[in-house]
Amino acid sequence: MSAPESAAPELLAQLKSRVGQELHVSDWLAIDQSRVNAFADATGDHQWIHTQPERATRESPWRTTIAHGYLTLSLYPLLRGIVDADRPPFPGVKTVINYGLNKLRFVNAVKVGARVRGRCTLVDAEEFKGGVQIVEQFTVEIDGESKPACVAEVIMRLYV
Repeated sequence: MSAPESAAPELLAQLKSRVGQELHVSDWLAIDQSRVNAFADATGDHQWIHTQPERATRESPWRTTIAHGYLTLSLYPLLRGIVDADRPPFPGVKTVINYGLNKLRFVNAVKVGARVRGRCTLVDAEEFKGGVQIVEQFTVEIDGESKPACVAEVIMRLYV
């Protein structure tokens, strides 16, 4: 009995045909103080610009608390829709693994109370043993702001 053929070449061809195209735009997500505080607790980063609203109102250039840059980046799986089992971003893919980043910039602060959304454009797709590796440009937009919060080149591995 021969081994089943890999689905990677078909997936690779589909993805290669979409390089340069926008693959996903998320719904808006409100960033509240409880989310920022939970991130501070998880990371130990309790810097006052994130966790002390009264002080931030008085002393911060934003006049309010702001989300951690890495909190904004960590929203990638949620904003990308990777964690929604009912709507898989890549049908037929068994596992999606975050593999790393090529570039990352925190362009603008996300004020607590703002809404953000993710916009993903496919930059590259290539085969590797067991699947397809893709690079997406992930841009986190802030509702009402001209500059995004975050722009990153995210690398994901799709296992078929």
